[in-house]
Amino acid sequence: MDMPDVEFVSFLKAYPTYPTTHIIDDLRATEYARLDLGGHIYLDYTGGGLYAESQLRRHNKLLSEHVFGNPHSSNPTSHAATQLVEHAREYVLKFFNADPEEYLAVFTPNASGALKLVGESYPFANGRYLLTFDNHNSVNGIREFAHARGAQVTYIPVALPDMRADESGLRRELAQPSKNGHNLFAYPAQSNFSSVQHPLEWIEDAHKLGWDVLLDAAAFVPTSKLDLGKIKPDFVPVSFYKMFGYPTGIGALIARKDTLAKLHRPWFAGGTITVASVVGDKFYMADGSSAFEDGTIDYLNIPAVEIGLKHLESIGYNVIHERVHCLTGWLLGNLTALKHSNGEDLVRVYGPTTSEGRGGAVTVNFYDMEGKAFDHRYIEEQANNLNISLRTGCFCNPGAGEVALEISRVELDVCFTSPGHEDRLTIDDFRTCIDGKSTGAVRISVGMVTDYKDVKAVLAFAKGLLA
Repeated sequence: MDMPDVEFVSFLKAYPTYPTTHIIDDLRATEYARLDLGGHIYLDYTGGGLYAESQLRRHNKLLSEHVFGNPHSSNPTSHAATQLVEHAREYVLKFFNADPEEYLAVFTPNASGALKLVGESYPFANGRYLLTFDNHNSVNGIREFAHARGAQVTYIPVALPDMRADESGLRRELAQPSKNGHNLFAYPAQSNFSSVQHPLEWIEDAHKLGWDVLLDAAAFVPTSKLDLGKIKPDFVPVSFYKMFGYPTGIGALIARKDTLAKLHRPWFAGGTITVASVVGDKFYMADGSSAFEDGTIDYLNIPAVEIGLKHLESIGYNVIHERVHCLTGWLLGNLTALKHSNGEDLVRVYGPTTSEGRGGAVTVNFYDMEGKAFDHRYIEEQANNLNISLRTGCFCNPGAGEVALEISRVELDVCFTSPGHEDRLTIDDFRTCIDGKSTGAVRISVGMVTDYKDVKAVLAFAKGLLA
């Protein structure tokens, strides 16, 4: 007779709602059986979600039973493809409860592609671009468009230990919009570094003071519901592979029509215009989504987006969120309790150490009994040996990483201005430059299909580092 797992009993006592998420265990046994058959401990859900086998079957059936042509034509196969694409577009709005009279969905290669559309087209001249330290690089990159057009760029700091933003500083800056130009405020609904969930109330606060708001939802929507009927950001970039794994290479910019009308593309391409002339040196942009979808969209894979959204709906955000809440809380509680034989902490968490007000990514560094950090690349190598998929580095979020790792502006200035670093800087150059200080961390991402055994495995791995 098998002995009961004492730790699991303790887990259920601490998180009694976990059994209500049993539908995910059932799905894991059928739709995601490859995880356990292959002995995979997958804990990189912030990097990418996992697809269900039924998503592939449904999409393959659709493609195998029909003929679809380029939607830029008007023949029968083109018409069939157009219908599917437009139905998927409508379903994206429906999924996020976005009123089609107020919002439209632009298909992009990913969230970064959606952000580039905003950056290259926003009327920054004489305006302001306000953003938090805690942002993905694709949001940081918009500052280059802002700088080039003479806008003022301002960052709002985040602070250890919880990595939350300085709200007083934010409100001070929001109260000072440019009166001679347009104003754009950008922040993530959920950090892809610390998993902090920043207040959605900031959106309406900013609107009242004359700002347009870009809400990066890429890390938020895989496990939390975003209701655009209740909150009204102007621009919302998402990547569908982060939500349900397949297809990759498709994202969306969900945008308020009134704000989208402010954008002016710096070029035109196939599909973005109604008429273009070489002899007459003139072009006319298309209306709505078409003006922002360059060339031929991925019309064969876009129908798989609707299949994926319906798969998420069949599970329900309440179940997914509760699952992630329970497992993240258990992971955090156990990691922070681990100590070396001399009483030194094994782990330092960057972000909240409870499961409240955060998502499922737990970002840490591991330390030896002398308080020296293990190189994050060593941790990844050791995890790889056990078939544990983690993510290490700064996760394309340098602002949060610099705060978490306490890398100062002085250190960075010295590094970036030293001879030979004007145009090129490798990661090894950077590590040497800041005197061996840690340049990255370890991100353990709990997601929709994570189960108790996955968390138990990564905790056993962590305990193996104790001395």
